[in-house]
Amino acid sequence: MRTRVKICGITRPEDAMAAVRAGADAIGLVFYPPSPRAVTVSRAAQIIRELPPFVTTVGLFVNATAEAVAGVLESVPLDLLQFHGDETAAACEGHGRPYIKALRMRPEVDLPALDRQYRSAAGLLLDSYQPGKPGGTGATFDWARIPEPMRARIILAGGLTPDNVAAAIERIGPYAVDVSGGVEQEKGIKDEEKIRAFMRGVERANRTTD
Repeated sequence: MRTRVKICGITRPEDAMAAVRAGADAIGLVFYPPSPRAVTVSRAAQIIRELPPFVTTVGLFVNATAEAVAGVLESVPLDLLQFHGDETAAACEGHGRPYIKALRMRPEVDLPALDRQYRSAAGLLLDSYQPGKPGGTGATFDWARIPEPMRARIILAGGLTPDNVAAAIERIGPYAVDVSGGVEQEKGIKDEEKIRAFMRGVERANRTTD
């Protein structure tokens, strides 16, 4: 099965369109003000207005209140929510949208237990762990830590680049991969050639694993 791709941390319409032209399945919009890739509600709505059909729009939140998420959804027609904080499954479920739960790969993390805890999630996104950072570390983790039975449900993130994404897919076979910093010129500004190179890596891995 073809590996799906999300380009996250989109802050400009032109970067969203570059991702679409390259063949990305989804774009991610960050609603976490401390992030250098955060967008305002008005900018997110503008980006989505310019997208063609069949591109999944994902909103990323970190320990946001239900009111804050609802406020975004009033103006931004997101397809999917992504929760990157300490949210419970019940907190993730209450917004009328499917969701994915991001899990940071702490040394002691029990992935099978968390998979059971967030069984209502559309998928689990695995990111590298760095104290004090909910995501966007730019570092990889040991992919062998992902149990084989879970891999078809996993969105692999954390330090992926055009240079290592093919190896990641060939080794793990995740449902999807997620990249942000690995395809940037600078924080929040994407590089179209890096996006295209990333997609070529995904396509190469898919040909190898077919």
